[in-house]
Amino acid sequence: MDVHTPKQRSFNMSRIRGKDTSPEMKVRHLLHSLGYRYRLHVRDLPGCPDIVMPKHRVLIFVHGCFWHMHKCRFGRVVPKTNTEFWQTKRSGNTERDRRNARQLRKVGWTVLTVWECETRNQEKLKSRLESRLP
Repeated sequence: MDVHTPKQRSFNMSRIRGKDTSPEMKVRHLLHSLGYRYRLHVRDLPGCPDIVMPKHRVLIFVHGCFWHMHKCRFGRVVPKTNTEFWQTKRSGNTERDRRNARQLRKVGWTVLTVWECETRNQEKLKSRLESRLP
């Protein structure tokens, strides 16, 4: 049974956003401090990547661990209510992510995925991005 009323749950879910999330802002600030310039949410590309660096042909998706079923402890959480719906929803997200990444690589883009849990340690994230970016 859900600990929230349907009205409370609806309110909570309405506050979850797809753009300008806290993990995304952390990645953007870090990239900017490293001297990279980028575009945001380019709708012409499959999956509407969070960060696009056309000069380097690099795309960065910043994924929430729960929503995209990361293998960390945050992504392995299984909701106790409406389990079947959430499993279908989350599996669909991961399949769509794979499909979009495949299409983007096919046309010459380098695709990086930064997970929400990785944004908690800025130094580790910085070294990872520096090693993967030109």
